[in-house]
Amino acid sequence: MFRAKTALLITACVTAIAVTVLAVWGVADLKQASAAPLIVIDPGHGGTDGGVTGAETKVKEAEINLEISLLLEEELTRRGFNTVKTRSSSGTAAIVAGEKQQDMERRKEIILSANPSLVVSIHCNKFPSSSRRGAQVFFNPLSESGQALAKRLQDSLNILNLVEVGRGYTALSGDYYILNCSPYPSAIVECGFLSNAEDERLLLSQDYRTKLVNAVADGIQRFLFTDSSR
Repeated sequence: MFRAKTALLITACVTAIAVTVLAVWGVADLKQASAAPLIVIDPGHGGTDGGVTGAETKVKEAEINLEISLLLEEELTRRGFNTVKTRSSSGTAAIVAGEKQQDMERRKEIILSANPSLVVSIHCNKFPSSSRRGAQVFFNPLSESGQALAKRLQDSLNILNLVEVGRGYTALSGDYYILNCSPYPSAIVECGFLSNAEDERLLLSQDYRTKLVNAVADGIQRFLFTDSSR
């Protein structure tokens, strides 16, 4: 009887210790997960707002933005980042699809609620001259951190630009709602010009999208971990 009670007591103690250890490990894991930088990915346009269209295929910008954003989410998650998207489907972020102002305000709410390390908005460009090509980044001129983020992103994307376009670009300032609506470092990545047939072809290519997403992820990583201004 004494041995049985002793065995039960030892088993109970071991179980209690195991539960305590697992609980501590769980807390540590949660702390580590919460400490990982959180990136808000904003796929531009959506719903009745399709954005610009492709010069040849007439593909909607909103569709490309979402597909690239989904790939970016996968890559950032693989690298250990946490992510939040302002939309996850072909619709808008708004409760009532098609209302542009409500859509933008809802995106702002998502960003503020997420309290992110930074915001990257994914778009495609258009220009009157069909010869204009390449990936271009925009930032809020009143945000030093936004400008630093845009520079990192542009430097990374210029590696692709030099190969595909034959030249690099400088990140540009711009007055856009998504850049101005929060205090977090924010940048718009215009992934290419749908008004240019070659850029349109690249933007529809899975191989190029993968290269583009890796370049954006590289820029984010360098901004967060190697930028001396941070």
